[in-house]
Amino acid sequence: MRLKGADMVMECLLEQGVDTVFGYPGGTILEIYDSLYKYRDKIQSILTSHEQGASHAADGYAKSTGKVGVCMATSGPGATNLVTGIATAQMDSVPVVAITANVALPLLGKDSFQEIDIAGITMPITKHNFIVKKIEDLAPSIRKAFKIAREGRPGPVLVDITKDVTVGYGEYEREEINLNPNKPLSLDDAEKYRESLEKAVKLIEKSERPFIFAGGGIKASDASDELRIFAELIDAPVADSLMGKGGFDGNNKRYTGMLGMHGTKASNLGVSRCDLLVAIGTRFSDRVIGNASTFASKANIIHIDIDEAEINKNVYADLGITGDAKYILGKLNLMLKKQSHSDWMEEIECLKNKYPMKYNKDVLTGPYVIEKIEECFGHDTIICTEVGQHQMWAAQYFHYKNPKQFITSGGLGTMGYGLGASIGAKYGNPKSRVINIAGDGCFRMNMNELATASRYNIPIIQVVLNNKVLGMVRQWQTFFYNGRYSDTVLDDQVDFCKVAEGLGCKAVRVTKKDEVEKALLEAASYNGPFVIECMIQEDDKVFPMVAPGKSLDDTFDQDDI
Repeated sequence: MRLKGADMVMECLLEQGVDTVFGYPGGTILEIYDSLYKYRDKIQSILTSHEQGASHAADGYAKSTGKVGVCMATSGPGATNLVTGIATAQMDSVPVVAITANVALPLLGKDSFQEIDIAGITMPITKHNFIVKKIEDLAPSIRKAFKIAREGRPGPVLVDITKDVTVGYGEYEREEINLNPNKPLSLDDAEKYRESLEKAVKLIEKSERPFIFAGGGIKASDASDELRIFAELIDAPVADSLMGKGGFDGNNKRYTGMLGMHGTKASNLGVSRCDLLVAIGTRFSDRVIGNASTFASKANIIHIDIDEAEINKNVYADLGITGDAKYILGKLNLMLKKQSHSDWMEEIECLKNKYPMKYNKDVLTGPYVIEKIEECFGHDTIICTEVGQHQMWAAQYFHYKNPKQFITSGGLGTMGYGLGASIGAKYGNPKSRVINIAGDGCFRMNMNELATASRYNIPIIQVVLNNKVLGMVRQWQTFFYNGRYSDTVLDDQVDFCKVAEGLGCKAVRVTKKDEVEKALLEAASYNGPFVIECMIQEDDKVFPMVAPGKSLDDTFDQDDI
């Protein structure tokens, strides 16, 4: 079948099961947007307020569905506006395909209007990228892009298409695509794991104080059930990373909370005391391990990860197993006998009871709002966040049960991420309630996406915890810079409620604890985007905390100060 290049793009998207794209049109991508119009009954196109919002929406869609998210932009500044979102997806291993159009082939390399080498710019922050200069390369490149984005350790792929390819004609034949490329391993593949799995079993069986650390790979590999069974079999407590939230039920008796800089004392002290740490699907970020030389210093470490480059990168592992977490845990569960570590589990329970999460109950605070959200809406709610204090409170005080329930920017820490991501999550999960939690500093970054929410009447709830400062930066300035609050005070004349109303949303301001529940229930019953601004104190802190470069043993909280 002979098709125009732009129509070929649409057919390739349909092959991949794409139902929604997020983007912003412009000169070089006009042919593709014209085709989107023709295919509008099969693929919905969401016009965001800014290309960065489109990239974050694709990210949120992917994280909340497990499918590949798609964003589009024109050449030059349109393409460069995607860069932050692409880097965000790369750091968090999110399958996103970004499609950009560039100037026509004869104009490449001549500093033409809105020409940019977007493939060169994004090379360090993508799994792979393509420059399509010939119509016969178009369909194969798009198919490869989706395959690369979703297989192995997921990540973003960019496809840049010259304008002459979008207007040209070529032969197209539809292909049936396998949308689940991580196939079960063959017997030969399984054999290569035998020695490593047997070593793991021996380390586990001789351990008296095992501890499990679950990262985002648990969610990416859909290994939550295998993790739960594994924890029962080896009779161990479980901590998670920020990106691992929801991979293990936050209400499970074995759960000790998050590990790291703002992890619980039970998790941090537990890892410091254990004799075996089984780490699954984690890159051992500096925010998790603190001082690498003292991290889990009493323990043998088993590190399971699909990316071989992560083994021994930040933390030395006594046993590294490169493979899919679901497969590896499934095999271990078949090989292991039930272990019992009652004394160790009792010690962990004592730590949980001795060092509970706590905050000032006398005034309106971020943790109170988070707990109220959980109380009002339960666990069918998808929680998105921006980055900062509110993000840590959302990680600490909401008990996540489902692996696709918590959507945040972990590795890159992108302020302005959450609102776009919440729009993507809502399109991916139209029957789920979606709430984005922001601080006032982050909300300023991309609050223009409220216009997107109102344009399509997307019923998301935007909660802004407003302390009129850059809260997390101010916290560091308090502890490490002798209270020199350089450029972190945001006490100006901006009225977020009026801004929200001006962008077509409904908004209320909350100043007291007893107003929170009423506002949340009103927002839930409103058929459209709703903003709740909660006024909290400027010097509220996130506790516990580990100072940069310190050991997890040095975790401190308000009582220690």
